[in-house]
Amino acid sequence: MAALVLDGKQCAKETEERLAKQVAELKDRTGGTPILATILVGADPASATYVKMKGNACRRVGMDSLAIELPETTTTEELLAKIDELNNNADVHGILLQHPVPEQINERACFDAIAAHKDVDGVTCLGFGRMAMKEPAYGAATPAGVMRLLEAYDIELEGKHAVVVGRSPILGKPMAMMMLNANATVTMCHSRTQNLADIVKQADIIVGAVGKPELIKADWIKDGAIVVDAGYHPGGIGDIELAPLYERASAITPVPGGVGPMTINTLILQTLESGLKQLG
Repeated sequence: MAALVLDGKQCAKETEERLAKQVAELKDRTGGTPILATILVGADPASATYVKMKGNACRRVGMDSLAIELPETTTTEELLAKIDELNNNADVHGILLQHPVPEQINERACFDAIAAHKDVDGVTCLGFGRMAMKEPAYGAATPAGVMRLLEAYDIELEGKHAVVVGRSPILGKPMAMMMLNANATVTMCHSRTQNLADIVKQADIIVGAVGKPELIKADWIKDGAIVVDAGYHPGGIGDIELAPLYERASAITPVPGGVGPMTINTLILQTLESGLKQLG
């Protein structure tokens, strides 16, 4: 059987068309434009590219982006002051602090300084807790994008065994909580997990969120599984050995073009939702 390809690029494009209409209506009604503030600390080329892509996505739907670039030598206190300034700027509706930051900065303190109503990337402890308890919150953008992609293709999670490989605070952990909230039975695996292959073989849904190229092997994954690869590495490969699975899985997210486009798309969607609330 050929796997159903979960096309994140197409799904994001269709969503952008809808968002552009909503932004235009909001501008007509209120005269305001949703604005996403992006903070880039240092000159990491990959991070700079990601920030640029997010700004471009804002502009494609008629929103604005405020790009803030800080030097590599920025301290925690200086970054916290900038975040506080943006929290108090009524013209800014969402705040994104690009990960990672230089090592001298307390990243968690800076994430948690972002006001909850502007945490459109879902990085704060408060936002995570509210999401996990099924209270209103902006979910972490990548796992929320995965959930939207699965929903777009009517993939049911209830009662399924989902195995999430990776436990990062902005991907693996919120992914597991979102799937648990969708009534899946969830197993989380990580660098200390023993017999990883045996656990992966039990998965109805496997999520690669570990950040290591093709760590998860195709022969670990049972026929008919739903395969979600949230990794991206040079050469266009993900965290899962995908090539052999196109003929064995029931559904698969390609790399590139699967989860990646949905991450940025979810960030833009949540910024618009924040703008709608703040602009009335």
